[in-house]
Amino acid sequence: MARALYIHWPFCLKKCPYCDFNSHVRDAVEVDAWQTGLLADMRHEAALAGGEPLESIFFGGGTPSLMPPALVGALLDEAERLWGFAPDIEITLEANPSSVEAAAFAGLAAAGVNRVSLGIQSLDDAALRFLGRLHDANEGLRALDTAQHVFRRVNADFIYARPGQSAEAWSEELQRALALGTDHLSLYQLTIEPGTRFATDVRLGAFAPLDDDPAADLFALTRAMTDEAGLPAYEVSNHARPGHESRHNLTYWRYRDYVGIGPGAHGRRGGVATVRHKKPENWLDAVIRADHGIAEERQLGLREQASEALLMGLRLAEGVDLAAMRARFGIEELLDPDRLAFHRDLGFVEISGERIRVTEAGMPLLDALLGELVPAALVEA
Repeated sequence: MARALYIHWPFCLKKCPYCDFNSHVRDAVEVDAWQTGLLADMRHEAALAGGEPLESIFFGGGTPSLMPPALVGALLDEAERLWGFAPDIEITLEANPSSVEAAAFAGLAAAGVNRVSLGIQSLDDAALRFLGRLHDANEGLRALDTAQHVFRRVNADFIYARPGQSAEAWSEELQRALALGTDHLSLYQLTIEPGTRFATDVRLGAFAPLDDDPAADLFALTRAMTDEAGLPAYEVSNHARPGHESRHNLTYWRYRDYVGIGPGAHGRRGGVATVRHKKPENWLDAVIRADHGIAEERQLGLREQASEALLMGLRLAEGVDLAAMRARFGIEELLDPDRLAFHRDLGFVEISGERIRVTEAGMPLLDALLGELVPAALVEA
């Protein structure tokens, strides 16, 4: 049964040029219709994946901080009625500094949000303009200060490995970010995703992405600096003081069940993968017709589940417990033993009993390592 709930709010004031998430700009949003739809979608999932109290809820997007606090409160009240809440439930909402003022933060906290993930992205105004953000550095800092006074836990997002960014410039910016006093930082390398405006810009020669070697140097610098500051990487791009890791995201990386509602939301319950209609209007139409927004529901085979669990779990510093996975999925050979030994000898993988983890040397090569270690052992017969 699911102990985590994801709620997708698909609307933004502006589409960022690097973003490939399911986000949309609309002139107006009929809040009452969206509340009715999200509540119906939630009730459908609770009927299929209820029974245990929720341990985490995550409002993602889009820009969930554009949601009226009353809507957030109504959704949380219904979630508590349907599932019940664990005593220390984590309720996270993503926010942009330009979209939320102090009054809105207070209203969201009063509605039940106790953790905010703030998309600061940079402390440099020129970088923020390049990234298409609607706020400047000072506005981001003011929003963070407000958030730290209102919410129990605060995460700040930053994007680095930007075109032409030097190690010195990133070191200075990251040092400032570490001094802001949050217990969690999400630090993402800029990637050029297909279908984004940045992908078009690169194709037309408007700018060139940072080369792989300097980007790898910045990755190593990031991990060294955060570790020294007491916020070690517990996942490829996520850093936290011990005990302040994102419980909701750990649900994904540890391959536990979760419910996903709202446009484009993914979910997994009892080996069944669900995907909601992506376009907001199509999702609303589906909810009106069927009382849920599901576009696809698919039973996952055990080999596919095991493969996904490995791909997610090896992103974590803790790695994966192969004995637990064998017991869970009933598959004896989960990783290619020859390739595993090869990469262990190169120092990219560490084996401690039944636990396998990617080392600091291996993390910059994670995607390639996963491609070598996992698929050969788990191809469906």
